[in-house]
Amino acid sequence: MTTDGHGSDAGGPEEPQRGFMALPGRTERREDVYERCLEDVARSLRLDVAPGTEREGLWTRGQIIRSAVRDACREGRVLPEESFDVLLEAAVHEPDPSFNRWFVEPALNAFGHRRVRLALLRYLRTGTDPERAGAARAWYWSALPLRMPGVRTENGGAAGPPGSDGGSDVVAAWHEAALREFVDNEHVDVRRSILPGLSLRKSAYPPELHALVDTATRLARSHPDEYIRHRVEHQVGD
Repeated sequence: MTTDGHGSDAGGPEEPQRGFMALPGRTERREDVYERCLEDVARSLRLDVAPGTEREGLWTRGQIIRSAVRDACREGRVLPEESFDVLLEAAVHEPDPSFNRWFVEPALNAFGHRRVRLALLRYLRTGTDPERAGAARAWYWSALPLRMPGVRTENGGAAGPPGSDGGSDVVAAWHEAALREFVDNEHVDVRRSILPGLSLRKSAYPPELHALVDTATRLARSHPDEYIRHRVEHQVGD
C-alpha cells in the first residue's frame, strides 16, 4: 500500500498522493469501547442486524454494523438526537481510518458540518489520547459533500449545503488546536494521526503561530517514529 488516503491540508478528501507510507495501526486500542460503540450505533439507528456472538469476532462485527449503516442511509433514515453522539463516538474509536467515514457521513447529513466539526474539535482538545487520535482521523471526512438526502433528524430538519453553516472559523480553530497538540502531545498515535491533515505552511496560520509551525516541522523531521519522519518530508519537501 503506497498511500494512507489522507490529504495534507485538513480541508477534506482529495486525490491520494503516491509514495505515502500507510498510516500505522494504533498502538493503544480499546476494543471493549469500540464494541460498545458498535452496539450503540445498531440500537440508536435501529439497524436490522442480529445480536453479535463471540465466534463472530470484533472485526467481522464492525463490518456488519458499518454495512448496515451504509445500507440504511442509502434507503433513508430518520436519526434520533442521541444518534449524533453515538455516531461521533463510533467514528472516533473506529480503528481503521478508512472505515470511520461510515459513521461520520450520516452525522454530517443529518446534523451538519459545523456541529460534527465542533464535536471533533472538542475531542481533540479535551479527549483521551486515543480519542484525540481518533478525532484527527475522523476529521479528514468532515468536509464530505452531503449525498444522503434521505438522512435527517427526527424534527424534520436536514443539514444545509457545505459551507452554509459558517464553518471557516471552526476549521481555523481546528488548524490551531491540531498544531498545538502535535507539538505538545508526545503520544505517538496522536502525532501520527494529526500529521497527515496538518498544514505546515506558515501562510495557513496567523503570524503569532509561525514559530510553532517551525517547531512542528523540526520535531517531525527528527522524530524517532519512521512514519512521522517519512510523512513530514512529503508535506514540506527536503
